[in-house]
Amino acid sequence: MVRLAREIVTVMIDEYGRDEFLRRISDPFWFQCLGCVLGYDWHSSGVTTVLTGVLKSAIDPEEQGLAVCGGKGKTSMRAPVEISHVGETFCFSTDRIEGLRYASRMSAKVDTTAIQVGYPLYHHAFFVTEDGKWAVVQQGMSVRDRTARRYHWLSDHVKTFAVEPHNAVLGDVKREIALNMTAKESEGCRKTSTDIIKGEPRKVMRMLKSIRPAHQKSLQEWMPAEAGRKEYVIDVLSLPHNLNWEAMKRAYEFQPRNYEELLGIRGIGPAAVRALALISDLIYGEKPSWEDPVKYSFAVGGKDGVPFPVDKTAYDVAIEVLESAIKQAKVGDTERINAVKRLRNFTKQK
Repeated sequence: MVRLAREIVTVMIDEYGRDEFLRRISDPFWFQCLGCVLGYDWHSSGVTTVLTGVLKSAIDPEEQGLAVCGGKGKTSMRAPVEISHVGETFCFSTDRIEGLRYASRMSAKVDTTAIQVGYPLYHHAFFVTEDGKWAVVQQGMSVRDRTARRYHWLSDHVKTFAVEPHNAVLGDVKREIALNMTAKESEGCRKTSTDIIKGEPRKVMRMLKSIRPAHQKSLQEWMPAEAGRKEYVIDVLSLPHNLNWEAMKRAYEFQPRNYEELLGIRGIGPAAVRALALISDLIYGEKPSWEDPVKYSFAVGGKDGVPFPVDKTAYDVAIEVLESAIKQAKVGDTERINAVKRLRNFTKQK
């Protein structure tokens, strides 16, 4: 898989450039197809972790001007350090490196905090080019039903991390209820949440107590009526009993100018975001969006452990053709690559 991926990436960058490669990585359908081409089971959530791991091994930053940082589990926590190392390789300024580290941290923060639907992240891959462009592919897993959800980001499409920043969000289950503070419909709630946190923490504490009647146990009481009648209730959206008051104090002292700055404060997690959203709704009448942001729906959560049989002979032939074409192209003969293009067009006609 690594050998074939190396040749595919090399051809793509030579033919279309690094920006186009990032654009395709941020396309969930193309990403899924690439995993299939490399021989991984099409309907398994493992395609995300395996494919990004393969690309990380296959891509040489110095040769291709592209790098992959982070990965699955504990490896995802190394993304900031790896971004710094890559930044040094690409001769980035300190400010640019910090900007990339911020993008990595905020993309993960948004998908764990601003969007709450019960899919904690366990995978974070950060793609970065020598031009400073980036893409993120990260995935969460539901502890309830073991389905996966994948988030795609592309730097060219991110105007702000707080308002619909994703290139795509996909999964095989669309939840009836989800707290989505990135939705355009949550704009009033975002502004009110930011205003609330600028007040003294004691005031926030009093407001939180005022909306927690003794008999109240879940958010179901103030969710949309049609959602309240569903048997499915997201327990991760229960009213928080305790908040990180040290983080709330830091936010008060920092006085964030907007919701993105609020999210960026360390220690402001899902509970704080949820509490602020509920105060905004119940006291000030600024409602958050309860619409699940999934835009694509196809199977990514299979866990049957049975991969599609790989035809190793065909695999080796494909690698050999690509390797040969690349070697020929490097000495100025592009006929082999042109032949591959013609073959592709011919197969499309068939």
